[in-house]
Amino acid sequence: MVRRTGLGVNLWPHTLRARLFVILLAGLTIAHAMSFAVLFSERYIAARSVMFNTLETDIATSIAILDRLPAAERASWLDRLARGSYRFVLGPGIPGDPVLTRADAEVADKVRAAIGAQYPIELESVPGGIRRLQAHLRLSDGEPLTIDVTPRGVMPVADWLPFVLVAQLSLLVLCSWLAVRQATRPLADLARAADTLDPNSKTPRLSETGPREVAYAATAFNAMRDRIAQYLEERVQILAAISHDLQTPITRMKLRAEMADDSIERDKLIRDLEEVERLVKEGVAYARSAHGKDEKASRIDLASFVQSLAYDYQDTGKAVTVGELGDGTIVTRPHALRRILTNLVDNALKFGGSAEIELQRRADGTVLIKVSDRGPGIPEDQLDAVLQPFFRLEQSRNRDTGGTGLGLAIAQQLAIVIGASLTLRNRDGGGLAAELAIGAA
Repeated sequence: MVRRTGLGVNLWPHTLRARLFVILLAGLTIAHAMSFAVLFSERYIAARSVMFNTLETDIATSIAILDRLPAAERASWLDRLARGSYRFVLGPGIPGDPVLTRADAEVADKVRAAIGAQYPIELESVPGGIRRLQAHLRLSDGEPLTIDVTPRGVMPVADWLPFVLVAQLSLLVLCSWLAVRQATRPLADLARAADTLDPNSKTPRLSETGPREVAYAATAFNAMRDRIAQYLEERVQILAAISHDLQTPITRMKLRAEMADDSIERDKLIRDLEEVERLVKEGVAYARSAHGKDEKASRIDLASFVQSLAYDYQDTGKAVTVGELGDGTIVTRPHALRRILTNLVDNALKFGGSAEIELQRRADGTVLIKVSDRGPGIPEDQLDAVLQPFFRLEQSRNRDTGGTGLGLAIAQQLAIVIGASLTLRNRDGGGLAAELAIGAA
């Protein structure tokens, strides 16, 4: 990824894995290049030493042989005396430039030292595409002889060497990637676990194996998760205990109010006590919803399950209809699922006056149960907030109805328990649709 800053484009990678990979690969590549440079330099020095030693030891001997041979036999010996960096030519050779470079002058000095003062010699640089020198001298009988020198800086590179270098670089890349992956994978697992942290779900705990630092971080994270789960459990138990203990005094107050003389104040008091009693019962239901996972899962026929729920409402005169029904069965916790659908239908009846239940099975096996109404809906920016406990809209969806703010929260809690997801969205033309998606077993 490329990040733009006020001063231009920052090419430094964003992720820790990429940064470590770049640093490690760059360091290994530089070290490898330095090693190769040292070996190449050593090879160059060795080649120069071999070439100069050959010039010093062989040229003088070769000239002495040619000088003692009869003129007619000298030509046949030229190929025998030739070497990789020089050869002998009978004749004046090619005219060249007597001005030599520093490197060529060094070679010329070696040739002069090898021949000695017995044979006057002239050295010239021959023009052309390659580095080439010619030394001109005359043998004892006056025949011109030319030494054609082609200095070699290094020995030829083998054909297989580039493939070896490519293989070494590939190995460096692979090893760097594996090392970085081993180092950063625990961090990625920790970040993923933190992002999906849910103390109420039965997600696997982080593995506490590996290097000491990684194991310590995983142990600390698991301990933190356990503490959060314990705190939540304590608060749910406190809510359940308070709600349960309040039911007895509320019932006594209702009995006393009902035994009082008829009056407007008596009726208001009874309605207030009924509202408090409903709030307490919802609190108990929400506390119990956190323990819905204790129910055993069983296989149910979804179409029959939904129809049975709708018939129960219809028997009491409620406007609950059944739309599209997909077929098939699913493994789930039936009591928790029934409570979810009951809360969603009650919510639709309360704020829309009617409810429609639809059942669909997607191609991936996911079951979608949709409860729809034609009420006023919910503002888009509060669709997620209404799933939180005790949350109520600033303006009720119906002035004649209220609520404890726990119905949808209980449905959301139970949906998590059965491994489903609950989503609210406004319908085209008005109304609210609550969609419960249950993954395939």
